[in-house]
Formats: sequence, structure tokens, C-alpha cells
Amino acid sequence: MRDLLYLTHRIPFPPNKGDKIRAYHVLRYLQRHFRVHLGSFIDDAADQVHADHLASDCASSCFVRLHPPLARLVSLPALWRGDALSIAYYRHPELRDWVKGTLSRHRIDIAMAFSGPMAQYLPARTQHGPLHRVLDLVDVDSEKWQNYADHRRWPSSALYRREGRSLLEFERAAARSFDQVLLVSRAEAALFRLRAPESAHKTGYFNNGVDSSYFSPQPGFPDPYTNARVLVFTGAMDYPPNVEAVVWMAEQVMPALRQEFPDVQFHIVGSRPSPAVQALTRQPGIHVSGAVPDIRPYLHHAALAVAPLQIARGIQNKVLEAMAMGKTVVATPQALEGLSAVPGRDLISAAGAAEFIHHISRQLRNPGDLGAAARQRVLNDYQWGKNLQRLGVVLGVTESHPSQAEQSP
Repeated sequence: MRDLLYLTHRIPFPPNKGDKIRAYHVLRYLQRHFRVHLGSFIDDAADQVHADHLASDCASSCFVRLHPPLARLVSLPALWRGDALSIAYYRHPELRDWVKGTLSRHRIDIAMAFSGPMAQYLPARTQHGPLHRVLDLVDVDSEKWQNYADHRRWPSSALYRREGRSLLEFERAAARSFDQVLLVSRAEAALFRLRAPESAHKTGYFNNGVDSSYFSPQPGFPDPYTNARVLVFTGAMDYPPNVEAVVWMAEQVMPALRQEFPDVQFHIVGSRPSPAVQALTRQPGIHVSGAVPDIRPYLHHAALAVAPLQIARGIQNKVLEAMAMGKTVVATPQALEGLSAVPGRDLISAAGAAEFIHHISRQLRNPGDLGAAARQRVLNDYQWGKNLQRLGVVLGVTESHPSQAEQSP
């Protein structure tokens, strides 16, 4: 087996949030075809216990503890240098030295960076020869910062807009020097081709997947809601777009819904709820669960899953997981970007509070049957085994079956 160097900006275990889910499944795929040398940051002390588990299946590994407050402080000089703060945030001498030593000790001719900031660690050549480099950007992160700027007041808007410009410069430079750039969806790849036209010829994508046997509408899940009619939102609740989404839902949608349906409740389920999220529990019908050992009962027993995201990039795993559980999903167009799901057939698209209120009220009065179509869409288009074949083509994995996947991503 050939040796491959894989760098991720966050330890890819447990696969309990969007970026870690994708990074984890990519890692397992790579380990079936390569001797993998894994370098990752650990930004949550609770994840430290998983390092040995991941290391046991790798040829070598390096896990660098990243302390977010300190990393933010150390990255501040990037403002005066004109660099992107996101890149400086993930610049660490321990990982740099490990990458350099690993490339020196092992005959590695192929490497993959997961997310833009990790591209800074991979040279074009090693002492053994050229290094074939693949960059999984996942999302166009620079676009996310521009979106943040559009939703913030000055001076935050100015800072976010600057980060968007600086990060796009870095993304374009990395794309020019790498051999292949991949993103999470056809739509995200099309956006990056628009932003970096000079690298359009080597920009592709492979979709995320869902473990549809795990996320399955099987009976037997205990009811965590005590028989209430529930709208559920799932996700990491310290992530600003998720925080904004649930605050918007609680303030703009729930009061009108509860006038018509006094018993309806909105449950926010996800780790590390921010103070703004926790404060929502003061409103009637709003519940914040925090981290839970198993998200499936909360999806299974909900009347509807909602994704009222105002800012979203790439593919929303929360939407795919709810669809796989056979739930009817009501989501903003932003949350559906990049998905092959057809509004009105597989799920419901709603733009603005009035449409959310209208569609949710209609579903509560007369529940539709979109859940079966939603799950079938996941089974057809979002299986990891099938979608990772597109990555295999880029990496030259001979076990890929071009008849089941497009020749070029």
C-alpha cells in the first residue's frame, strides 16, 4: 500500500458534527487503500480521549492540542500582515515540524488537506520527489465570511469582509498550486469555479453521505418529549449560524404558531448551547437539551424537523440525517443549497417567517407524507460508499468503479 499524508483541522472523531463526519468517513476510506499518516488539531479537551483510538489504525499520527482563546490571540498579528485570520489560527510549529519530519522519514508522494487552512502545511516537493496534493476545501469558507459581513453591523461587518477577501486570496493561491480541489457539492464547486476561475479545470466535488442504517425510522426509540408536538432543530449550538437560526425561529415563528397550536414546542438539541440559546428557554414552548447521547430519538418523535438557517454553506448534515429518519423537513433555501432534494416532493422549502408559519401550520393540521420520499432521496444520492468513489478517482484508487461514479469529480 502507498503512504498518504492526511491533515485535518479538527480530530475526525467522534463524527458528531458536519466537518468531523466528512473527515471521519474520508479517513476510513483512505485507510482501506493507503497507509495513512494523520495530522490533526484537537480544539476540545473532551476529544483528547479519542486520539489513541484513531492512532491505532494509522501508520503514524500527530494530534496537536489547540486552545481556541490562545489561538485567536496568537492569530491577531495577521491583521497587520494582511493575512487571513483563519490561516494564522491554524498555524502551529508542532504540526509543521511533524509534517516536515514525516515527509522526510517516509516515501510519501500523495497528500490530502481537509479544509483550506491545512493547505499551508503541504509543500509541492519532498526530498523524495513531487508531492501530489489534493485539497478538500469542503465549503467556500471565504464566502461564509462575506455572508457574515452582510448580516452584521460595523465594525464586525468590516472585519468579516476583510477576512472574506483575505481568505479568498489564500484559497485561490492554494488551488493554483495544488493538483486537485474538491468541495462538498456540485453547487459549492460551481461557486468556487466562479470565485477562482483560473483553477476551474481542476475543481470538483464529492457529496457527503449518511449512515442510513443508523439513521433509520425504526420503531423502539424512547420518546424524550412526553408525547408533545415538537419541532426539532439539531446541531452544534455554539456555531453562530445555528445560534442565529434558532433565535430567529424562537422570535419570529414560534409566537404565531403557539397562538394557533398552544401545545407545540420547539426543541433545540445540540452540544455547547451558547448563552443566547440558553436564554431562549425563558420563552414558552422553547426547550434546550444540550448534548445528548443519541440524537435519533429526538428526530424520530418530532412532528417536524426544521432548518431555519439564514447563513449556510455546503451540505447540511442535519437535514440529511432528518431525511434519513423519514422526517418531513422544513428548511430555508440557504439550508438546501447543494442538496439534490426536490422541494415539495422530498421536503419543504420556506423563505421567511410567513412561509415557515404557513407550511408548519399546514403540516401540523394535516401531516403530509414527505418522509418516505425524503429517505429514498438519501438512499439514492447520499451513500458514503458510492460518493467516496469520486474521491477514489482523484487519488488513483484502482478499486473504484467508474461505471457507478463519474470519471471526473
